[in-house]
Amino acid sequence: MVVCDFELNFTFISCGWEGSATDAKVLRSALNSGFHVPPGKFYLVDGGYANTPYLLAPYHGVRYHLKEFARGRGRPQNQRELLNLWHAVLRNHIKRGLGILKKRFPILKVGTHHRIENQVKLPATAAILHNIIRSEKGDERWLDNQPNNIPVMNFVDLPDGDIPQNHQINHEVTMMTARGSPRLSLLKKVIERDRASPPTSSV
Repeated sequence: MVVCDFELNFTFISCGWEGSATDAKVLRSALNSGFHVPPGKFYLVDGGYANTPYLLAPYHGVRYHLKEFARGRGRPQNQRELLNLWHAVLRNHIKRGLGILKKRFPILKVGTHHRIENQVKLPATAAILHNIIRSEKGDERWLDNQPNNIPVMNFVDLPDGDIPQNHQINHEVTMMTARGSPRLSLLKKVIERDRASPPTSSV
């Protein structure tokens, strides 16, 4: 669940829910955790939410998406279609905001091997950084002037890249290292041997 304003700043985000969780369940949890709508205001929400004094959902069973009102498809025919059209125009801000967020932080679009307790923090962290960048008028150079949180002596040199054929083996070695598998030394020898004599292609 994500909330943003018309300046594309994220004002609330709820992370960690499985994809099967209903919108109502996520909203109920957010309300119990301190989320609230300012008095006299309301949020535009999609059709998965119910209309309430503070949430405004579109009419069901009525044209809604902007492409349905595109050129050649006709103007709104009644007040319900008109409300849905303007609802879609205004709610498009959240789609733009999420699009910018995913483009700025591609890690949000891929699966990772981080522990689940760390994975659920990634969207919130990205949203905070996004807001800071917005406050700096899109200038990301401020990131270059931040102090190092890790002492320089603890830096680890990263490899330039692995031989494609060894990618799966290297991944397995990483997993085995974490588990302390006795097969680790054998796998290391296989990788070292393959690197010493890279495969050749024949036509």
